[in-house]
Amino acid sequence: MAFDGIVTRAAVHELASLVTGRITKVYQPTDTEIVMQIRARNGNTRLLLSASHSFPRLHITKKEYQNPLEPPMFCMLLRKYCEGAIIESITQAGMERIIHIDIKSRDELGDDRRKRLVLEIMGRHSNLILLDPETGLIHDGLHHVTPAISQHRVVLPGRPYVAPPPQDKINPLTADYNDFIRLIDLNQGKISRQIVASFAGISPLVADEIVYRAGLSTREALWKAFNTIMGPVKNNKYVPNIQFGDKTAFSVIQLTQFTSGTNEVFGTVSECLEAFYHGKAQRDAVKQKLHDLIRFVSNERNKNAKKIEKLKLTLEEAEDAKRFQQFGELITANIYQLERGQTEANVLNYYKEDAPIVSIPLDPALTPSENAQAYFKKYTKAKNSVAIVGDQIEHARKEIAYFDTILQQIEGAGLQDIEEIREELIEQGYIRARHAKNNRKAKPKAPVIAQYTSSEGIPIYVGKNNRQNDYLTSKVAGSEDTWLHTKDIPGSHVVIKSASYGEATLHEAAQLAAYFSKGRESSQVPVDYTLVRHVKKPKGAKPGFVIYEQQKTLFVTPDESVIRNLADK
Repeated sequence: MAFDGIVTRAAVHELASLVTGRITKVYQPTDTEIVMQIRARNGNTRLLLSASHSFPRLHITKKEYQNPLEPPMFCMLLRKYCEGAIIESITQAGMERIIHIDIKSRDELGDDRRKRLVLEIMGRHSNLILLDPETGLIHDGLHHVTPAISQHRVVLPGRPYVAPPPQDKINPLTADYNDFIRLIDLNQGKISRQIVASFAGISPLVADEIVYRAGLSTREALWKAFNTIMGPVKNNKYVPNIQFGDKTAFSVIQLTQFTSGTNEVFGTVSECLEAFYHGKAQRDAVKQKLHDLIRFVSNERNKNAKKIEKLKLTLEEAEDAKRFQQFGELITANIYQLERGQTEANVLNYYKEDAPIVSIPLDPALTPSENAQAYFKKYTKAKNSVAIVGDQIEHARKEIAYFDTILQQIEGAGLQDIEEIREELIEQGYIRARHAKNNRKAKPKAPVIAQYTSSEGIPIYVGKNNRQNDYLTSKVAGSEDTWLHTKDIPGSHVVIKSASYGEATLHEAAQLAAYFSKGRESSQVPVDYTLVRHVKKPKGAKPGFVIYEQQKTLFVTPDESVIRNLADK
Protein backbone atom coordinates (compact mmCIF):
# COMPACT_ATOMS: atom_id res chain seq x y z
CA MET A 1 0.00 0.00 0.00
CA ALA A 2 1.26 3.50 -0.77
CA PHE A 3 -1.13 6.33 0.06
CA ASP A 4 1.75 8.76 -0.23
CA GLY A 5 1.96 12.45 -1.05
CA ILE A 6 1.71 11.75 -4.79
CA VAL A 7 -1.51 9.77 -4.39
CA THR A 8 -2.82 12.53 -2.10
CA ARG A 9 -2.03 15.11 -4.81
CA ALA A 10 -3.84 13.02 -7.41
CA ALA A 11 -6.89 12.54 -5.16
CA VAL A 12 -7.08 16.26 -4.35
CA HIS A 13 -6.80 17.15 -8.05
CA GLU A 14 -9.65 14.78 -8.86
CA LEU A 15 -11.80 16.20 -6.07
CA ALA A 16 -11.59 19.68 -7.61
CA SER A 17 -14.89 18.81 -9.31
CA LEU A 18 -16.53 18.99 -5.86
CA VAL A 19 -15.51 22.63 -5.30
CA THR A 20 -18.63 24.89 -5.26
CA GLY A 21 -20.66 21.77 -4.41
CA ARG A 22 -23.06 21.81 -1.47
CA ILE A 23 -22.80 19.33 1.40
CA THR A 24 -26.33 17.97 1.86
CA LYS A 25 -25.83 15.09 4.30
CA VAL A 26 -23.15 13.90 6.73
CA TYR A 27 -22.96 10.35 8.07
CA GLN A 28 -20.53 8.48 10.34
CA PRO A 29 -20.96 4.77 9.57
CA THR A 30 -17.98 3.70 11.72
CA ASP A 31 -15.81 5.14 14.48
CA THR A 32 -13.19 6.28 11.96
CA GLU A 33 -15.11 7.14 8.76
CA ILE A 34 -17.18 10.10 7.63
CA VAL A 35 -19.30 10.05 4.46
CA MET A 36 -20.52 13.33 2.98
CA GLN A 37 -23.29 13.54 0.42
CA ILE A 38 -22.38 16.42 -1.94
CA ARG A 39 -24.49 17.97 -4.68
CA ALA A 40 -21.90 19.13 -7.21
CA ARG A 41 -21.74 19.98 -10.93
CA ASN A 42 -21.76 16.30 -11.88
CA GLY A 43 -24.72 15.43 -9.68
CA ASN A 44 -24.86 13.85 -6.25
CA THR A 45 -21.56 12.40 -5.02
CA ARG A 46 -20.48 10.63 -1.83
CA LEU A 47 -17.11 11.61 -0.40
CA LEU A 48 -15.39 9.26 2.05
CA LEU A 49 -13.00 10.71 4.62
CA SER A 50 -11.33 7.96 6.65
CA ALA A 51 -9.06 8.51 9.64
CA SER A 52 -8.70 4.77 10.16
CA HIS A 53 -5.42 3.80 11.80
CA SER A 54 -5.03 0.96 9.30
CA PHE A 55 -6.58 2.32 6.08
CA PRO A 56 -6.75 6.16 6.16
CA ARG A 57 -7.85 7.59 2.82
CA LEU A 58 -9.92 10.13 0.89
CA HIS A 59 -11.89 9.40 -2.25
CA ILE A 60 -15.30 9.43 -3.92
CA THR A 61 -17.23 6.29 -3.09
CA LYS A 62 -20.15 4.45 -4.63
CA LYS A 63 -20.36 1.99 -1.77
CA GLU A 64 -23.48 1.90 0.38
CA TYR A 65 -22.70 2.28 4.08
CA GLN A 66 -24.88 1.15 6.96
CA ASN A 67 -25.24 3.97 9.46
CA PRO A 68 -25.90 3.60 13.20
CA LEU A 69 -29.35 4.45 14.55
CA GLU A 70 -27.79 7.01 16.90
CA PRO A 71 -25.26 9.33 15.17
CA PRO A 72 -22.04 9.85 17.19
CA MET A 73 -21.27 13.24 18.71
CA PHE A 74 -18.63 14.11 16.10
CA CYS A 75 -21.13 13.38 13.34
CA MET A 76 -23.68 15.68 15.02
CA LEU A 77 -21.06 18.43 15.18
CA LEU A 78 -20.27 18.07 11.47
CA ARG A 79 -23.96 18.19 10.64
CA LYS A 80 -24.27 21.43 12.56
CA TYR A 81 -21.44 23.18 10.71
CA CYS A 82 -21.21 21.34 7.38
CA GLU A 83 -24.70 20.42 6.20
CA GLY A 84 -25.83 23.07 3.75
CA ALA A 85 -22.30 24.48 3.43
CA ILE A 86 -20.53 25.17 0.13
CA ILE A 87 -17.10 23.68 -0.51
CA GLU A 88 -14.77 26.59 -1.31
CA SER A 89 -11.53 24.66 -1.80
CA ILE A 90 -9.85 21.28 -1.40
CA THR A 91 -6.08 21.62 -1.08
CA GLN A 92 -3.01 19.65 -0.10
CA ALA A 93 -0.42 20.94 2.36
CA GLY A 94 2.71 20.88 0.21
CA MET A 95 3.40 17.27 -0.73
CA GLU A 96 2.27 15.99 2.66
CA ARG A 97 -0.65 13.63 3.27
CA ILE A 98 -2.67 16.46 4.76
CA ILE A 99 -5.84 17.73 3.06
CA HIS A 100 -7.68 20.96 3.86
CA ILE A 101 -11.36 21.22 2.92
CA ASP A 102 -12.59 24.79 3.37
CA ILE A 103 -16.36 25.29 3.53
CA LYS A 104 -18.65 28.30 3.80
CA SER A 105 -22.15 28.51 5.23
CA ARG A 106 -24.35 31.06 6.97
CA ASP A 107 -24.98 31.28 10.70
CA GLU A 108 -28.26 32.06 12.46
CA LEU A 109 -27.88 35.78 11.70
CA GLY A 110 -27.21 35.20 8.02
CA ASP A 111 -23.50 36.09 8.23
CA ASP A 112 -20.87 34.07 6.38
CA ARG A 113 -19.31 31.33 8.49
CA ARG A 114 -16.16 29.54 7.36
CA LYS A 115 -14.82 26.27 8.70
CA ARG A 116 -11.99 23.94 7.74
CA LEU A 117 -11.83 20.17 7.77
CA VAL A 118 -8.29 18.83 8.08
CA LEU A 119 -7.73 15.19 7.16
CA GLU A 120 -4.32 13.95 8.30
CA ILE A 121 -3.38 10.65 6.67
CA MET A 122 -0.60 9.52 8.98
CA GLY A 123 -1.06 5.83 9.75
CA ARG A 124 -1.96 5.22 13.38
CA HIS A 125 -1.80 8.99 13.99
CA SER A 126 -4.46 9.72 11.32
CA ASN A 127 -7.16 12.16 12.30
CA LEU A 128 -10.01 14.31 10.98
CA ILE A 129 -10.28 17.71 12.64
CA LEU A 130 -12.87 20.49 12.32
CA LEU A 131 -11.51 23.94 13.13
CA ASP A 132 -12.11 27.67 12.72
CA PRO A 133 -9.54 28.88 10.14
CA GLU A 134 -9.69 32.49 11.44
CA THR A 135 -8.89 31.73 15.07
CA GLY A 136 -7.12 28.43 14.50
CA LEU A 137 -9.12 26.87 17.34
CA ILE A 138 -10.32 23.28 17.14
CA HIS A 139 -14.05 22.54 17.32
CA ASP A 140 -13.38 18.82 17.70
CA GLY A 141 -11.47 15.90 16.25
CA LEU A 142 -12.43 12.37 15.33
CA HIS A 143 -9.64 11.14 17.62
CA HIS A 144 -8.82 13.13 20.75
CA VAL A 145 -5.13 13.60 21.57
CA THR A 146 -4.64 14.61 25.21
CA PRO A 147 -1.53 16.24 26.75
CA ALA A 148 -0.73 12.83 28.26
CA ILE A 149 -0.37 11.46 24.72
CA SER A 150 1.35 14.43 23.07
CA GLN A 151 2.52 17.71 24.55
CA HIS A 152 3.27 19.15 21.10
CA ARG A 153 -0.04 18.41 19.31
CA VAL A 154 -3.12 18.36 21.52
CA VAL A 155 -6.38 17.69 19.67
CA LEU A 156 -9.20 18.73 21.97
CA PRO A 157 -12.13 21.18 21.59
CA GLY A 158 -11.05 24.76 22.18
CA ARG A 159 -7.33 24.11 21.77
CA PRO A 160 -5.31 25.76 18.96
CA TYR A 161 -4.61 23.56 15.95
CA VAL A 162 -0.96 22.69 15.50
CA ALA A 163 0.04 21.19 12.16
CA PRO A 164 2.20 18.07 12.12
CA PRO A 165 5.90 18.97 12.30
CA PRO A 166 7.52 19.47 8.86
CA GLN A 167 9.83 16.73 7.64
CA ASP A 168 12.31 19.16 6.06
CA LYS A 169 12.34 17.30 2.77
CA ILE A 170 12.57 18.78 -0.71
CA ASN A 171 9.47 19.02 -2.87
CA PRO A 172 10.14 16.53 -5.70
CA LEU A 173 8.08 18.62 -8.13
CA THR A 174 10.39 21.62 -7.77
CA ALA A 175 13.70 19.73 -7.40
CA ASP A 176 16.27 20.16 -10.18
CA TYR A 177 19.22 18.10 -11.32
CA ASN A 178 21.62 19.79 -8.89
CA ASP A 179 19.32 19.07 -5.92
CA PHE A 180 19.07 15.43 -6.91
CA ILE A 181 22.81 14.94 -7.46
CA ARG A 182 23.56 16.68 -4.14
CA LEU A 183 21.19 14.49 -2.15
CA ILE A 184 21.83 11.07 -3.70
CA ASP A 185 25.13 9.37 -2.96
CA LEU A 186 25.71 5.98 -4.56
CA ASN A 187 28.12 5.05 -1.77
CA GLN A 188 25.82 5.83 1.12
CA GLY A 189 23.49 2.83 1.31
CA LYS A 190 20.31 1.81 -0.48
CA ILE A 191 19.32 4.35 -3.14
CA SER A 192 15.56 3.96 -2.69
CA ARG A 193 15.87 4.77 1.02
CA GLN A 194 17.88 7.90 0.20
CA ILE A 195 15.13 9.02 -2.20
CA VAL A 196 12.43 8.48 0.46
CA ALA A 197 14.50 10.31 3.08
CA SER A 198 15.26 13.27 0.80
CA PHE A 199 12.03 14.02 -1.08
CA ALA A 200 8.58 14.75 0.36
CA GLY A 201 5.58 12.66 -0.66
CA ILE A 202 7.54 9.74 -2.14
CA SER A 203 6.79 6.30 -0.75
CA PRO A 204 9.15 3.29 -0.83
CA LEU A 205 7.02 1.87 -3.67
CA VAL A 206 7.65 4.92 -5.88
CA ALA A 207 11.31 5.02 -4.88
CA ASP A 208 11.70 1.37 -5.90
CA GLU A 209 10.02 2.19 -9.22
CA ILE A 210 12.53 4.99 -9.84
CA VAL A 211 15.47 2.70 -9.11
CA TYR A 212 13.99 -0.07 -11.27
CA ARG A 213 13.47 2.23 -14.24
CA ALA A 214 16.98 3.63 -13.86
CA GLY A 215 18.46 0.21 -14.55
CA LEU A 216 22.17 0.98 -14.23
CA SER A 217 22.65 2.78 -10.94
CA THR A 218 24.30 5.96 -12.16
CA ARG A 219 23.11 9.29 -10.82
CA GLU A 220 22.31 10.48 -14.32
CA ALA A 221 20.15 7.40 -14.98
CA LEU A 222 18.44 7.83 -11.60
CA TRP A 223 17.74 11.51 -12.32
CA LYS A 224 16.28 10.64 -15.71
CA ALA A 225 13.94 8.04 -14.17
CA PHE A 226 13.06 10.45 -11.35
CA ASN A 227 12.27 13.26 -13.80
CA THR A 228 10.30 10.91 -16.08
CA ILE A 229 8.01 9.98 -13.20
CA MET A 230 7.69 13.45 -11.68
CA GLY A 231 6.98 15.20 -15.00
CA PRO A 232 3.43 13.82 -15.40
CA VAL A 233 2.78 14.33 -11.66
CA LYS A 234 3.62 18.05 -12.06
CA ASN A 235 1.04 18.26 -14.85
CA ASN A 236 -1.52 16.18 -12.93
CA LYS A 237 -1.34 13.33 -15.41
CA TYR A 238 -1.92 10.09 -13.56
CA VAL A 239 -2.31 6.38 -14.27
CA PRO A 240 -4.30 4.90 -11.35
CA ASN A 241 -3.45 1.20 -11.26
CA ILE A 242 -3.34 -1.83 -8.98
CA GLN A 243 -0.71 -4.54 -9.15
CA PHE A 244 -2.14 -7.95 -8.20
CA GLY A 245 0.10 -10.86 -7.31
CA ASP A 246 2.37 -11.99 -4.51
CA LYS A 247 2.43 -8.34 -3.51
CA THR A 248 -0.68 -6.24 -4.09
CA ALA A 249 -0.06 -2.51 -4.38
CA PHE A 250 -1.63 0.57 -5.91
CA SER A 251 -0.23 3.78 -7.30
CA VAL A 252 -1.10 6.70 -9.58
CA ILE A 253 2.06 6.16 -11.62
CA GLN A 254 2.40 3.12 -13.85
CA LEU A 255 4.13 0.30 -11.94
CA THR A 256 6.65 -1.58 -14.09
CA GLN A 257 8.88 -3.09 -11.40
CA PHE A 258 6.80 -6.27 -10.95
CA THR A 259 7.68 -9.21 -13.19
CA SER A 260 4.74 -11.43 -12.19
CA GLY A 261 1.07 -10.97 -11.44
CA THR A 262 -1.41 -8.74 -13.24
CA ASN A 263 -1.85 -5.00 -13.44
CA GLU A 264 -5.23 -3.25 -13.77
CA VAL A 265 -5.58 0.39 -14.79
CA PHE A 266 -8.58 2.46 -13.63
CA GLY A 267 -10.28 5.50 -15.11
CA THR A 268 -10.14 7.57 -11.91
CA VAL A 269 -8.14 7.68 -8.71
CA SER A 270 -11.30 7.11 -6.66
CA GLU A 271 -12.19 3.97 -8.62
CA CYS A 272 -8.67 2.66 -8.03
CA LEU A 273 -8.77 3.38 -4.29
CA GLU A 274 -12.27 1.94 -3.92
CA ALA A 275 -11.21 -1.24 -5.70
CA PHE A 276 -8.05 -1.58 -3.63
CA TYR A 277 -9.64 -0.91 -0.27
CA HIS A 278 -12.87 -2.79 -1.04
CA GLY A 279 -13.30 -5.30 1.73
CA LYS A 280 -9.99 -4.41 3.42
CA ALA A 281 -11.43 -1.63 5.55
CA GLN A 282 -14.49 -3.71 6.43
CA ARG A 283 -12.32 -6.68 7.34
CA ASP A 284 -10.20 -4.37 9.47
CA ALA A 285 -13.31 -3.02 11.22
CA VAL A 286 -14.59 -6.57 11.71
CA LYS A 287 -11.21 -7.65 13.04
CA GLN A 288 -11.14 -4.82 15.59
CA LYS A 289 -14.73 -5.36 16.68
CA LEU A 290 -14.12 -9.10 16.87
CA HIS A 291 -11.06 -8.53 19.03
CA ASP A 292 -12.98 -6.24 21.38
CA LEU A 293 -15.94 -8.60 21.65
CA ILE A 294 -13.82 -11.73 22.09
CA ARG A 295 -11.81 -10.03 24.83
CA PHE A 296 -14.94 -8.86 26.64
CA VAL A 297 -16.83 -12.16 26.37
CA SER A 298 -13.76 -14.20 27.31
CA ASN A 299 -13.21 -12.00 30.39
CA GLU A 300 -16.84 -12.45 31.44
CA ARG A 301 -16.59 -16.20 30.95
CA ASN A 302 -13.36 -16.38 32.97
CA LYS A 303 -14.93 -14.32 35.76
CA ASN A 304 -17.69 -16.89 36.09
CA ALA A 305 -15.18 -19.76 36.00
CA LYS A 306 -13.21 -18.16 38.85
CA LYS A 307 -16.48 -17.49 40.68
CA ILE A 308 -17.31 -21.20 40.54
CA GLU A 309 -13.89 -22.06 42.00
CA LYS A 310 -14.47 -19.69 44.92
CA LEU A 311 -18.02 -20.95 45.43
CA LYS A 312 -16.76 -24.52 45.53
CA LEU A 313 -14.37 -23.54 48.31
CA THR A 314 -17.29 -21.98 50.15
CA LEU A 315 -19.22 -25.18 49.58
CA GLU A 316 -16.36 -27.23 51.03
CA GLU A 317 -16.36 -24.99 54.08
CA ALA A 318 -20.11 -25.38 54.33
CA GLU A 319 -19.64 -29.14 54.49
CA ASP A 320 -17.90 -28.54 57.85
CA ALA A 321 -21.15 -27.14 59.25
CA LYS A 322 -21.79 -30.32 61.30
CA ARG A 323 -18.33 -30.03 62.85
CA PHE A 324 -19.04 -26.41 63.91
CA GLN A 325 -22.26 -27.56 65.58
CA GLN A 326 -20.41 -30.35 67.42
CA PHE A 327 -17.73 -27.92 68.61
CA GLY A 328 -20.41 -25.60 70.00
CA GLU A 329 -22.16 -28.44 71.83
CA LEU A 330 -18.91 -29.86 73.20
CA ILE A 331 -17.90 -26.44 74.55
CA THR A 332 -21.37 -26.08 76.15
CA ALA A 333 -21.14 -29.55 77.73
CA ASN A 334 -17.74 -28.73 79.24
CA ILE A 335 -18.31 -25.06 79.98
CA TYR A 336 -17.80 -25.60 83.73
CA GLN A 337 -14.12 -26.46 83.22
CA LEU A 338 -13.32 -23.71 80.68
CA GLU A 339 -12.51 -20.04 81.29
CA ARG A 340 -11.80 -16.85 79.33
CA GLY A 341 -8.28 -16.57 77.93
CA GLN A 342 -7.88 -20.17 76.80
CA THR A 343 -6.78 -20.69 73.19
CA GLU A 344 -8.06 -24.25 72.96
CA ALA A 345 -10.33 -26.72 74.73
CA ASN A 346 -9.23 -30.34 75.03
CA VAL A 347 -12.43 -32.29 75.70
CA LEU A 348 -13.88 -35.75 75.16
CA ASN A 349 -15.60 -36.11 71.80
CA TYR A 350 -18.64 -38.15 72.83
CA TYR A 351 -19.88 -38.10 69.20
CA LYS A 352 -17.45 -40.93 68.53
CA GLU A 353 -17.65 -44.41 70.08
CA ASP A 354 -14.23 -44.41 71.72
CA ALA A 355 -14.68 -40.76 72.84
CA PRO A 356 -11.19 -39.53 71.91
CA ILE A 357 -9.84 -36.21 73.09
CA VAL A 358 -10.53 -33.44 70.59
CA SER A 359 -8.80 -30.03 70.54
CA ILE A 360 -11.21 -27.14 69.81
CA PRO A 361 -9.67 -23.72 68.94
CA LEU A 362 -10.97 -20.90 71.17
CA ASP A 363 -10.85 -17.13 70.95
CA PRO A 364 -9.10 -16.03 74.18
CA ALA A 365 -10.95 -12.69 74.08
CA LEU A 366 -14.32 -14.46 74.40
CA THR A 367 -15.93 -16.33 77.28
CA PRO A 368 -16.55 -20.06 76.87
CA SER A 369 -20.25 -19.33 76.27
CA GLU A 370 -19.42 -16.73 73.61
CA ASN A 371 -17.05 -19.19 71.90
CA ALA A 372 -19.86 -21.76 71.79
CA GLN A 373 -22.26 -19.18 70.32
CA ALA A 374 -19.65 -18.23 67.70
CA TYR A 375 -19.46 -21.88 66.55
CA PHE A 376 -23.26 -22.13 66.45
CA LYS A 377 -23.37 -18.99 64.26
CA LYS A 378 -20.77 -20.53 61.92
CA TYR A 379 -22.89 -23.65 61.78
CA THR A 380 -26.06 -21.71 60.91
CA LYS A 381 -24.27 -19.59 58.29
CA ALA A 382 -22.61 -22.59 56.67
CA LYS A 383 -25.85 -24.58 56.61
CA ASN A 384 -27.81 -21.72 55.06
CA SER A 385 -25.10 -21.03 52.48
CA VAL A 386 -25.24 -24.52 50.99
CA ALA A 387 -28.49 -23.90 49.10
CA ILE A 388 -27.49 -20.35 48.09
CA VAL A 389 -24.03 -21.38 46.90
CA GLY A 390 -25.52 -24.25 44.91
CA ASP A 391 -27.84 -21.81 43.12
CA GLN A 392 -24.96 -19.43 42.45
CA ILE A 393 -22.82 -22.22 40.98
CA GLU A 394 -25.68 -23.28 38.73
CA HIS A 395 -26.21 -19.67 37.60
CA ALA A 396 -22.47 -19.25 36.87
CA ARG A 397 -22.49 -22.47 34.83
CA LYS A 398 -25.39 -21.15 32.76
CA GLU A 399 -23.48 -17.90 32.23
CA ILE A 400 -20.44 -19.84 31.03
CA ALA A 401 -22.62 -21.85 28.63
CA TYR A 402 -24.13 -18.59 27.33
CA PHE A 403 -20.71 -16.98 26.79
CA ASP A 404 -19.43 -20.16 25.12
CA THR A 405 -22.33 -19.82 22.68
CA ILE A 406 -21.46 -16.17 22.03
CA LEU A 407 -17.79 -17.04 21.44
CA GLN A 408 -18.81 -19.72 18.95
CA GLN A 409 -21.06 -17.24 17.12
CA ILE A 410 -18.30 -14.63 16.94
CA GLU A 411 -16.12 -17.02 14.91
CA GLY A 412 -16.52 -16.08 11.27
CA ALA A 413 -19.11 -13.38 12.06
CA GLY A 414 -19.59 -10.48 9.64
CA LEU A 415 -19.92 -6.82 10.59
CA GLN A 416 -23.73 -7.01 10.80
CA ASP A 417 -23.56 -10.21 12.86
CA ILE A 418 -21.16 -8.53 15.29
CA GLU A 419 -23.45 -5.53 15.68
CA GLU A 420 -26.40 -7.84 16.42
CA ILE A 421 -24.34 -9.73 19.01
CA ARG A 422 -23.27 -6.45 20.60
CA GLU A 423 -26.87 -5.23 20.70
CA GLU A 424 -27.84 -8.49 22.40
CA LEU A 425 -25.15 -8.02 25.05
CA ILE A 426 -26.41 -4.46 25.61
CA GLU A 427 -30.00 -5.69 25.98
CA GLN A 428 -28.86 -8.37 28.43
CA GLY A 429 -27.08 -5.72 30.51
CA TYR A 430 -23.52 -6.95 29.96
CA ILE A 431 -22.42 -3.91 27.95
CA ARG A 432 -23.46 -0.32 28.49
CA ALA A 433 -24.84 1.48 25.45
CA ARG A 434 -22.39 4.00 23.99
CA HIS A 435 -24.95 6.80 23.87
CA ALA A 436 -28.15 7.56 25.67
CA LYS A 437 -31.09 6.45 23.60
CA ASN A 438 -33.94 8.71 22.61
CA ASN A 439 -37.24 8.27 24.39
CA ARG A 440 -38.67 7.08 21.11
CA LYS A 441 -37.03 3.72 20.62
CA ALA A 442 -36.44 2.71 17.00
CA LYS A 443 -38.17 -0.47 15.96
CA PRO A 444 -35.49 -3.12 15.37
CA LYS A 445 -35.26 -4.53 11.87
CA ALA A 446 -35.88 -8.21 11.28
CA PRO A 447 -32.54 -10.01 11.08
CA VAL A 448 -31.39 -11.42 7.76
CA ILE A 449 -31.22 -15.22 7.97
CA ALA A 450 -28.67 -17.15 5.90
CA GLN A 451 -30.36 -19.47 3.40
CA TYR A 452 -28.94 -22.60 1.78
CA THR A 453 -30.46 -25.04 -0.70
CA SER A 454 -30.18 -28.79 -0.36
CA SER A 455 -29.33 -31.11 -3.25
CA GLU A 456 -33.06 -31.91 -3.37
CA GLY A 457 -33.94 -28.22 -3.81
CA ILE A 458 -35.24 -27.77 -0.24
CA PRO A 459 -34.47 -24.44 1.51
CA ILE A 460 -32.46 -24.67 4.72
CA TYR A 461 -32.10 -21.68 7.05
CA VAL A 462 -29.25 -21.08 9.51
CA GLY A 463 -29.12 -18.59 12.37
CA LYS A 464 -25.64 -17.13 12.92
CA ASN A 465 -26.27 -15.51 16.31
CA ASN A 466 -28.83 -15.64 19.13
CA ARG A 467 -31.02 -12.92 17.69
CA GLN A 468 -31.17 -14.74 14.35
CA ASN A 469 -31.70 -18.07 16.13
CA ASP A 470 -34.71 -16.76 18.06
CA TYR A 471 -36.19 -15.10 14.98
CA LEU A 472 -35.65 -18.20 12.83
CA THR A 473 -37.19 -20.65 15.30
CA SER A 474 -40.09 -18.50 16.49
CA LYS A 475 -41.00 -16.44 13.40
CA VAL A 476 -39.66 -18.03 10.22
CA ALA A 477 -40.10 -21.73 10.94
CA GLY A 478 -43.47 -23.45 10.69
CA SER A 479 -44.65 -26.02 13.21
CA GLU A 480 -44.14 -28.92 10.77
CA ASP A 481 -40.66 -27.83 9.70
CA THR A 482 -37.65 -29.69 11.07
CA TRP A 483 -35.35 -28.04 13.60
CA LEU A 484 -31.73 -29.13 14.14
CA HIS A 485 -29.01 -28.29 16.67
CA THR A 486 -25.77 -29.89 17.82
CA LYS A 487 -26.30 -32.01 20.93
CA ASP A 488 -24.84 -30.33 24.06
CA ILE A 489 -22.56 -28.19 21.87
CA PRO A 490 -22.95 -24.41 21.28
CA GLY A 491 -24.12 -23.83 17.74
CA SER A 492 -26.67 -22.44 15.31
CA HIS A 493 -30.35 -23.17 14.98
CA VAL A 494 -30.98 -24.83 11.61
CA VAL A 495 -34.41 -25.24 10.02
CA ILE A 496 -35.43 -27.38 7.04
CA LYS A 497 -38.24 -25.24 5.62
CA SER A 498 -40.40 -28.08 4.41
CA ALA A 499 -42.59 -30.77 5.89
CA SER A 500 -41.41 -33.25 3.25
CA TYR A 501 -37.79 -33.99 2.33
CA GLY A 502 -35.39 -36.87 1.77
CA GLU A 503 -32.42 -38.30 3.67
CA ALA A 504 -29.98 -36.20 1.63
CA THR A 505 -31.58 -32.96 2.82
CA LEU A 506 -31.59 -34.14 6.44
CA HIS A 507 -27.87 -35.01 6.35
CA GLU A 508 -26.99 -31.75 4.59
CA ALA A 509 -28.91 -29.77 7.22
CA ALA A 510 -27.06 -31.72 9.91
CA GLN A 511 -23.81 -30.80 8.14
CA LEU A 512 -24.78 -27.12 8.43
CA ALA A 513 -25.65 -27.52 12.12
CA ALA A 514 -22.30 -29.21 12.84
CA TYR A 515 -20.30 -26.76 10.72
CA PHE A 516 -21.80 -23.68 12.38
CA SER A 517 -21.08 -24.97 15.87
CA LYS A 518 -18.19 -25.32 18.27
CA GLY A 519 -17.73 -28.84 16.91
CA ARG A 520 -16.70 -27.61 13.46
CA GLU A 521 -13.22 -29.15 13.70
CA SER A 522 -14.47 -32.43 15.23
CA SER A 523 -15.60 -35.69 13.66
CA GLN A 524 -18.84 -37.55 14.31
CA VAL A 525 -20.59 -34.51 15.76
CA PRO A 526 -23.98 -35.41 17.34
CA VAL A 527 -26.87 -33.41 15.86
CA ASP A 528 -30.37 -33.54 17.34
CA TYR A 529 -33.41 -32.99 15.13
CA THR A 530 -37.11 -32.71 15.83
CA LEU A 531 -40.20 -30.89 14.58
CA VAL A 532 -40.35 -27.18 15.34
CA ARG A 533 -43.57 -27.71 17.36
CA HIS A 534 -41.53 -29.68 19.88
CA VAL A 535 -39.14 -26.75 20.44
CA LYS A 536 -40.01 -24.34 23.28
CA LYS A 537 -38.37 -21.26 24.74
CA PRO A 538 -38.68 -21.15 28.56
CA LYS A 539 -39.99 -17.93 30.05
CA GLY A 540 -37.13 -15.62 30.96
CA ALA A 541 -34.54 -17.72 29.12
CA LYS A 542 -31.52 -16.05 27.56
CA PRO A 543 -31.52 -15.28 23.81
CA GLY A 544 -31.05 -18.36 21.68
CA PHE A 545 -31.83 -20.82 24.49
CA VAL A 546 -34.59 -23.37 23.90
CA ILE A 547 -35.65 -26.77 25.17
CA TYR A 548 -36.92 -29.54 22.93
CA GLU A 549 -38.27 -33.08 23.05
CA GLN A 550 -39.00 -36.11 20.85
CA GLN A 551 -35.65 -35.61 19.16
CA LYS A 552 -33.55 -38.07 17.25
CA THR A 553 -29.77 -37.89 16.88
CA LEU A 554 -27.50 -38.46 13.92
CA PHE A 555 -23.73 -38.09 13.66
CA VAL A 556 -21.93 -36.16 10.94
CA THR A 557 -18.41 -34.95 10.22
CA PRO A 558 -18.40 -31.30 9.01
CA ASP A 559 -17.18 -30.92 5.44
CA GLU A 560 -16.53 -27.39 4.15
CA SER A 561 -16.92 -28.46 0.51
CA VAL A 562 -20.47 -29.63 1.26
CA ILE A 563 -21.26 -26.24 2.83
CA ARG A 564 -19.90 -24.42 -0.25
CA ASN A 565 -22.04 -26.56 -2.54
CA LEU A 566 -25.15 -25.80 -0.50
CA ALA A 567 -24.37 -22.08 -0.63
CA ASP A 568 -23.81 -22.09 -4.40
CA LYS A 569 -27.21 -23.57 -5.22
